[in-house]
Order: sequence, then C-alpha cells, then structure tokens
Amino acid sequence: MAPSVLADVSTPAESSVPAVSWAPIIAGAFAASTLTLILMLVGSGLGLTLISPWSGESASATTFAVSSAIWLVIVQWLSSGLGGYLTGRLRTKWVGLHTDETFFRDTAHGFLAWALATMLVVFVLGSATSAAVGTGVKAVSSVASGAALGASAGATSGPEVGDSNGMPSYFVDSLFRPTDPARLTAPGAEGDGAAAAQASRILVASAAAGEMSPEDKTYLVQLVAARTGLSQADATTRVDTVLARIEEAKVAAQKAADAARKAAATFALVGALSLIIGAFIASAAAALGGRQRDDLETLS
Repeated sequence: MAPSVLADVSTPAESSVPAVSWAPIIAGAFAASTLTLILMLVGSGLGLTLISPWSGESASATTFAVSSAIWLVIVQWLSSGLGGYLTGRLRTKWVGLHTDETFFRDTAHGFLAWALATMLVVFVLGSATSAAVGTGVKAVSSVASGAALGASAGATSGPEVGDSNGMPSYFVDSLFRPTDPARLTAPGAEGDGAAAAQASRILVASAAAGEMSPEDKTYLVQLVAARTGLSQADATTRVDTVLARIEEAKVAAQKAADAARKAAATFALVGALSLIIGAFIASAAAALGGRQRDDLETLS
C-alpha cells in the first residue's frame, strides 16, 4: 500500500482549466471583423474615385491593381492587430505557467481570433463575393468563347440573334448595305435573310478554322456583290474590310480575357499574402497584449 500512496502523491495533477479562453478570442474576432468591414467600405469608396466614365480620367489598370493590393495588406494589418491585441489584453492571467508557454498560448489565441474574424467576414460578405466572382468568371468565359468563334458567332439565326451587344448582326448587315438607295425599300427580304444566313455560316466556320478559305471568300464576295449592287472589286474590298474588323474584335477580346485572367491571378495571390500577414500580426499583437496585461497586473 505504501508504494502506491507515494506514487499517487508524486504524480502531478492535470489542470481542469482549459488552455483556450474563448471569450477574449470571440471579442477580438468581432472587433477585427468589424474594423475589416469598415476599412473595406472605405477602400471601396477610394476605389470608386479612381474610376471615371470619361476617357483618360480613370487610373490605369496597373495603378488600380497596385492600390488594391496595398489596401488589402493595410486592412489585414490594422484589423488583425486590433483583434489580436484585444485578445491578449482581455484574457485572464495564467498562474504557474512558464514564460514560453504563456507566449505560445497568447500567439495561439491571436491566431484563433484572426481565423474566426476571417470566417465572420467571409460569412458576411460571402454572397456578395460569390456573386462578383461568378460574374467575373462568366464574363471571362464569354469573352474567351467570343474570341474563339470570332465576333460572328450567333448571327446564323438572323439579325435578332447574337451577342447582347449586337456585334455579329452588325458585321453581317455591313456586308449587305446597298449603294443604291432604291434598294433600301426594294422587295426581297427573304432573299436578304437567306444571304445573311449564308454569310453568317461562312464567317462562323472561318472563325473556327482560323482563316477563310479562298472558295468561301470568293463565294462571299459574289454574294455581297449580288445583294448590294457593288462591283466585284468593291465587294472584295468590303469583305476584306469586314474581315479585318472581325479580326480586330477577336484580338481585343483575347486581350481582355488575358487581362482578366492575370488580374484574377494577381488578386488571388495578393489576397493570400495579406491573409498570411494578418495571421502573423494577430499572433504578435496578442503576445504583446498578453505580456502588457501580465506586467500591469504585477505592478498593481
């Protein structure tokens, strides 16, 4: 019996107090998330001042992207610092712990406050962010599809069918503009519609193939000449002009899609970097706040 009694006395008892204090963590997280929302609204206002509908008045895309990246880091710095510091200052004093253990717990509490604040912000802004990201992805996909098929896709169903901006119908209509004003009121709408449908199919097939075959171009020139009254040379010039404009539209769409892709990738990387910075700042601020709280209690 004696040895067992001695063993029981020498075995240290486990503390019943948990190492995690959720009350200060929740308080710091709410403070950090609230400040984040405020700063995001301020940043949105500042961002709108950089955008103008007037040509040449808006900031460049590079300037806007750099400004957004810097503001994201500032938001994380301030909100994470506040939340972490409050978490450290509001906790109760841990008695009988080594200094290293106290430092570890404070940094862990700051990290947990940052994580909870991040989840709160995502929850509050989740629907708006998802809608914005979804719209951006759909826009990029539409632009990429338009670049692959050219600006003529969707014109096969007539002038009413096509992209929302009406560009396919515009290109096809421009092929069949008669030079004789009398042809504007001449009968033959069905013939014009059939010619437009054939031209649309030729343009779509050529856009998908990357170039127009000589046979298709010859037939398209003959079709334009027959329906508009242009000479063969003038019809060829008109076809070449429209094809050049379609190619320019394709190149512009490809550039827009590439710029959107790069902007999305940059924003994702900068967002991840700002979150890492926020986690570090929250942990350091919590350790600072906890140390000051212990020092002030010792002095008192």
